[in-house]
Amino acid sequence: MTDQPATSGSRPRIGLFVTCLADLFRPSVAFAAVKLLEDAGCDIEVPPGQTCCGQPAYNSGDDASAKRLARAVIDAFEGFDHVVAPSGSCAGMIRVHYPKLLGGDAAYARRAEQLAAKTHELTSFLTDVMGVGAIAGRLERAAAYHDSCAGLRELGVRAQPRQLLGGIEGLELRELAEPDACCGFGGTFSVKYPDISGAIADEKAEQITQTGAPLVLGGDLGCLMNIAGRLKRRGSRVEVRHVAEVLAGDLDTPPIGEGD
Repeated sequence: MTDQPATSGSRPRIGLFVTCLADLFRPSVAFAAVKLLEDAGCDIEVPPGQTCCGQPAYNSGDDASAKRLARAVIDAFEGFDHVVAPSGSCAGMIRVHYPKLLGGDAAYARRAEQLAAKTHELTSFLTDVMGVGAIAGRLERAAAYHDSCAGLRELGVRAQPRQLLGGIEGLELRELAEPDACCGFGGTFSVKYPDISGAIADEKAEQITQTGAPLVLGGDLGCLMNIAGRLKRRGSRVEVRHVAEVLAGDLDTPPIGEGD
């Protein structure tokens, strides 16, 4: 067992799971998550020993690598009151798949279940655990919203980001014709089946375009980077941002994919 971080009064101590994509491509998402969690009354720590959640290996059938990464995540995060990730995909991997992946591991099976029980996607943690309602802000824009597959189907994240966005004055949310349809990324799916992935992404981009909104939001960077790339190839000027950035008021960071 790792040493448990000290608590500070009644403020919950949060281990922020930054995610690989935020760390490497979009650190502003992690900083936005920290601001939102601090504003909600949490103390935040980012364990330096954290690694990938192991989902790419798990989805590719490389259970040995996935187990090794899962054990490292458990070692780094099990001492916190809660683990929060600005990604339904990573949070879903820890919450849903770790107990199955490590179910036969005598040293880690119970620890995987305990970590899973206190791991949350960012917007669901803010609303469902911390009781945060609509977050005040202002943005005179219309925006479409993409629900990621993992967040929606594995964690039930749909109403939570919309509730938080409800406090942003001037923001008009426009629903997609099929808001729960996949963006085509699917992690390694987009590499294994590029033609199918591209066709799915084209359909998603077309639905976004049909809303007439100049902005699209979502809670998973993998989806958002894929959507941004497809929109860019179509010559679209629609901006793509992570929902945490808008909720935290970070509109100075260039949109996802700009300048790439």
